[in-house]
Amino acid sequence: MGKRRRAVEHEPRGNSRKYAVIGAAAAVVIGAGVGAWAFTGGDEAADQADAVPTGPLTAAEVKSAATRFLDAWAAGEPAEAARRTDAPAAARAALEAYAKSAKTGPVEIRAGKRAKTKVPFSVTTTVTWEKTDKPWAYESELTVVRRAADGRPLVHWRPSVLHPDLAEGDKLVTGEAGTPPIRALDRDGGELTKEKYPSLGAVLDSLRERYGDKAGGSPGVELRIVRAEKSDAEKEAAKDSDDKPGAKSQDADDVPDKTLVTLTEGEEGTLHTTLSAKAQATAEKEVAERKKASVVALRPSTGEILAFANSKPEGFNVALQGSLAPGSTMKIVSASMLLEKDLAGIDKKHPCPKYSSYGGWKFQNVEKFKITGGTFRDSFGASCNTAFISQAKKLKDDDLTKQAQQVFGLGKDDWAIGVPTFDGAVPVQSDAPMAASLIGQGGVRANPLNMASVIATAKTGEFHQPYLVSPEVDGRSTAKAERKLSASAQSQLKALLTHTAVAGSGAEPMAGLGSDVGAKTGSAEVDNQKKPNGWFTAWRGDVAAAAVIQEGGRGGASAGPLVRAVLLGS
Repeated sequence: MGKRRRAVEHEPRGNSRKYAVIGAAAAVVIGAGVGAWAFTGGDEAADQADAVPTGPLTAAEVKSAATRFLDAWAAGEPAEAARRTDAPAAARAALEAYAKSAKTGPVEIRAGKRAKTKVPFSVTTTVTWEKTDKPWAYESELTVVRRAADGRPLVHWRPSVLHPDLAEGDKLVTGEAGTPPIRALDRDGGELTKEKYPSLGAVLDSLRERYGDKAGGSPGVELRIVRAEKSDAEKEAAKDSDDKPGAKSQDADDVPDKTLVTLTEGEEGTLHTTLSAKAQATAEKEVAERKKASVVALRPSTGEILAFANSKPEGFNVALQGSLAPGSTMKIVSASMLLEKDLAGIDKKHPCPKYSSYGGWKFQNVEKFKITGGTFRDSFGASCNTAFISQAKKLKDDDLTKQAQQVFGLGKDDWAIGVPTFDGAVPVQSDAPMAASLIGQGGVRANPLNMASVIATAKTGEFHQPYLVSPEVDGRSTAKAERKLSASAQSQLKALLTHTAVAGSGAEPMAGLGSDVGAKTGSAEVDNQKKPNGWFTAWRGDVAAAAVIQEGGRGGASAGPLVRAVLLGS
């Protein structure tokens, strides 16, 4: 996905260069291969000095290294520009391909205000295809480093220097687009655009890549980023990273190609989605007013996704692909398991002490509260951690994993919503981590899409895989759960969630939303983070929603109002 472009403070004069860029090589993969390069000659004092400079770079060194690189690039001298980097072979290949495969003309580069070792800069050029020319302007950034061998200041080469959205192995290509453009429509036939709904940007690119050839259009000519095809080993490494706390899940091939300049328009095809323009507008407005917020809304009866949004719409799509500990919202799954195993009953006495230990770890409730002589309804409504930890000794290591997969459809990596997602993770664990999983910590990972689906399943008793594009469009199979929640457990679980929304920890954000409601709060501790991530998931009628606010603190206070607004606006 695209990186947020940075604003540049332009210097008033004296640092603009405009030259013809000369490309002599065939289309080259950006950043591919780093070879040896012999540095000979040179006019830098560092080249002539006997002592190797060490220590932090000076402002003069940063400015000099950046200026020489940018001047050489603008002058159409890729070999000379590459010589000013710490990976000359890769830099030269990329700079030569910039003119050849991207079909760029003369380049003007203007440096911005230096920030320590980083130098932002703007690029202005023209992209040409046959008799059509289109201007292209963007902003990027470079970093200057000191080479250990001789102390020489050099530009640290990476593909994003050339363009901020480039990753290793990506290519800049101008030509006929691989897939036709699409006109994505909401559930009522209104057009969805990234300008009106910023959080849809990368998803609209994904929809085009996946459905462009099925929607009836024809391709145009574009300058676009063609993403690298990852090896099997790289794909496995990406999956392995999902098991790490706080990891952000995204399959290796999930980043779509990105259009940068359209030279000739293709004919758009039409693609209908399940999104609601009203719900999407509400979600976009609400996350824009908060930091690090993500939210999803869907229909429990069908799984249709009505809206999703992120505070940083050009960043990682946490709403659909995030991999975060869900905290106490996971107690929905854990409670369903305890109810089915007869380890809890809604109005049965249930322990909620200040502390409970298991596997060598001591667990406690928020603010160390306890409930004396209370029922499971009381414990669930107050989000008592120890009420769940105390039951760990009666469970097998894989009990929670089975419940999550077999009833709630989590963690099987088989959701097919129409665009890439992370489908949750509830790994088999033992000892203290197993107990921690019961309260949404340990190795459990989820995102707002997952938790909206969890509370939707709790409401209906049956898992409906969420989806954004109807399976009828491409004939794909959707994920199924092995079984429904037992009738008794579902009835009790639904009552527990309604109690939480009406009289428990979710009462404040759910006030006045009617009688057909349910909710669960959550907060998840994260290492090296001052405040926990705040979670909230709820339903109102046939709309379920879930939100996370990273570093938001208590879920009811932070994520609760966001979910409330989306429920009201859906």
